[in-house]
Amino acid sequence: MITQSDIQRIYGMDVYATDGDKIGSVGQVYLDDQSGAPEWVTVKTGLFGSKESFVPLDKASLNGDRVEVAFGKDQVKNAPRIDTDGDLSPAEEDELYTYYGLSSSSGRLAGNTGHDRTTDGDTGHDTSGPNTDDAMTRSEERLVADTRTEQAGKARLRKYVVTEQQQVTVPVTREQATLEREPITDANIDSALDGPAISEEEHEVDLHAERPVVDTEAVPVERVRLGKETVRDEETVGGEVRKEQIEFDGPEGRNRS
Repeated sequence: MITQSDIQRIYGMDVYATDGDKIGSVGQVYLDDQSGAPEWVTVKTGLFGSKESFVPLDKASLNGDRVEVAFGKDQVKNAPRIDTDGDLSPAEEDELYTYYGLSSSSGRLAGNTGHDRTTDGDTGHDTSGPNTDDAMTRSEERLVADTRTEQAGKARLRKYVVTEQQQVTVPVTREQATLEREPITDANIDSALDGPAISEEEHEVDLHAERPVVDTEAVPVERVRLGKETVRDEETVGGEVRKEQIEFDGPEGRNRS
């Protein structure tokens, strides 16, 4: 159901039939004189919206950015041709009710575009929607970029064991035999004469040497943890934007801005 609070919203909205076909776009809204409730809209049809057909808002509804009426596309397009510049006369109203198979409401319906229609040649008037003022607003879309934080990946620490070869230098000592000669003196004469005068003899001494021994031990070397830092970068994004253009039709031709 379309109410008074919806009037300003529906100007220019696309109008769709019961079967989902697009009929045209809303041109004007007509209100009941007594209740002020929206009763009719004109739907611009034909090439460039050159024709306007009246369609009742009975059982019509708003669905997103479009108006859905309870009538077929051909029925709306073939509705009686009635001048949309002024109020509906009782006869015109009855003709439309009869065409759409509805019961006539009491009271006369008055054309309403949100403002009184002006016919001053200096200021002009809107031909495609509600009267506003003597100027047309041109709008365009701009890209508005922002950022959002989302998970880009994971980082984890994992410890594993590898085996590698190492070499270390170890100082070692060894004993080696040396010959020491000493002359016979009073101090060692007794030891020198102990034993036979002439004989064969062997004498040996144990020699010792150090050998390197390799073993391992586990020692703590360092502590490692995961941290995070923010790195600033730049990325280029793009998108489609729409903008309005205004054409000026004058005696000398058409100009666009």
